[in-house]
Amino acid sequence: MRIPILSLLLLSVLTGLGQEKYPLNTFRPPLDIPLVLAGTFGELRSNHFHSGIDIKTQQRQGLPVYAIGNGTVTRIKVGLWGYGKVIYIAHPNGYTSVYGHLQKFSPEIESFIKKIQYEKKSYEVEVFPDYGDLKVLKDQVIAYSGNTGGSSGPHLHFEIRSSISEKPTNPLLYGLDVRDATNPTLVSLFAYPLSVNAQVNRSSKKIQIKFNKQKDGSYLADKVYASGTIGFGINTYDRQDLAANRNGIYSVQQLVNGKIYTDFNFESFSFKETRFINTLIDYDHFGKYNQRIQRCFIAPGNRLEIYKQIYNEGKIAVGEGLYYKVEILIKDLHDNLVKLVIPVEGKRQQPLVIEDELKTDYFIVAKQPNNYDLDAAKVYFPANTFYYNFYMDLQKGKDTVLIHNNRIPAHKNFTITFDVNKYSTQERKKLFIARLDKKKKANYMTTFKRGTTFTTRTRSLGTYTLAQDTIQPKIRPKNFKEKQWLNNYRYLSLKVSDDLSGIDTYSATLNGEWILMEYEPKTKTLTYNFDDKILNQTQCELKVIVTDNVGNSNTFTSSFYRK
Repeated sequence: MRIPILSLLLLSVLTGLGQEKYPLNTFRPPLDIPLVLAGTFGELRSNHFHSGIDIKTQQRQGLPVYAIGNGTVTRIKVGLWGYGKVIYIAHPNGYTSVYGHLQKFSPEIESFIKKIQYEKKSYEVEVFPDYGDLKVLKDQVIAYSGNTGGSSGPHLHFEIRSSISEKPTNPLLYGLDVRDATNPTLVSLFAYPLSVNAQVNRSSKKIQIKFNKQKDGSYLADKVYASGTIGFGINTYDRQDLAANRNGIYSVQQLVNGKIYTDFNFESFSFKETRFINTLIDYDHFGKYNQRIQRCFIAPGNRLEIYKQIYNEGKIAVGEGLYYKVEILIKDLHDNLVKLVIPVEGKRQQPLVIEDELKTDYFIVAKQPNNYDLDAAKVYFPANTFYYNFYMDLQKGKDTVLIHNNRIPAHKNFTITFDVNKYSTQERKKLFIARLDKKKKANYMTTFKRGTTFTTRTRSLGTYTLAQDTIQPKIRPKNFKEKQWLNNYRYLSLKVSDDLSGIDTYSATLNGEWILMEYEPKTKTLTYNFDDKILNQTQCELKVIVTDNVGNSNTFTSSFYRK
């Protein structure tokens, strides 16, 4: 039988892909310094997996960032949070590289994006250049490293994605050189009774298990006596050779008597599943102690696709009088290994520590919508907001309501609606919905106002209230004074702040013309670059208007001289 030519070609492509899954000698590093990581791919972050690597920039900004290969810029975004200033480059081999937290772009790209910012009169913009309009070459400087967006320190966030599926993959799989001969670190081990009447070491609730390092470098846990179905969880991290950062590990395997029960790694994942991280970790433990325990078993609601192999959901059914050797293997991408051995003996014992179960009048059935009236506010949970059924703690109030606590993850947004009928029209203008933190500080929630109802959508459980903001934002000059000559100045800088609802909008004019001022929320700074516009007047009049989230506004004016 003759095989069609198209089928042969397809077979050839698939064979090639199987031989080399990722191109190893195609891309160059995005920086010309030794690659030292402050964050790894798949690292556990708040409500998401880290979709790239964070490359340290020697505590500096302004390092040249290079295109890793020939390509074309397909997306540029400038935002206050997230990746800040970011560039996306599509490459001919089907991959897209992403460069985030940039200080500024290369002159050609900077000119392109500033033209759009001035046209839209907005600092925050997102554009998708036509394919081929902004071509780049391998080794070409495309930007300079920075600290914009949600960055907590100078670094380059770098990703490699599939241009078709947009799934990010681990950039270190493409041959980037990062020195790493350091084993991962095992911090703690926990055992979980999972079935009715299950117990571990006479406890029906989660229990920590001690372990000790052996001469061969492996770890041996204290013997576990258990009955019923149980599971294990680990708190672990990885370090590279030249950094003290506690980064994420690459893979975890769990074996029971030599059989693989759990095998997952961070080769790739899809953005649609990233929030399911809250089923991989013990979210209750995270809410209490700010520590992320990674479960070696499948918890309710877990739809992650990072598992390469799974047996019995990673859960261990312990039989009376039987012995089990549980091994947990923790690796980084360079195959540095930590091995933990847990001896388990099936022994039925009367639990001395009993799991406390909260029971209230409000039982959440996760697969159904749930709607509750709390007097001051109504709360609506769409179907599948939560991963499992549970009793919820709800407390009514006149202006403040309690919606459980921060130890239950919500996968979807739910709605909180306050009745503000008792407030006058004028009072409503300054009111907003706020979430109270542990110190009872009111944090602004995006508030949709419709007559006598205020609504917000959120994924965070906790205490919500109505708050009032009647104070206008503050504006003051940072690097200049009234009537000052600024001939040798490259930029103008102002400090802006708002004590309660937060900054919503700002605008600035110079001699009556709109100017682009970059806002950096982390430092509460507005900055104008004099290179943006040629000033034809010696005396310059600056006007800056800043408005907070409930409409309080302040105007700053100043005169200066410049030739």
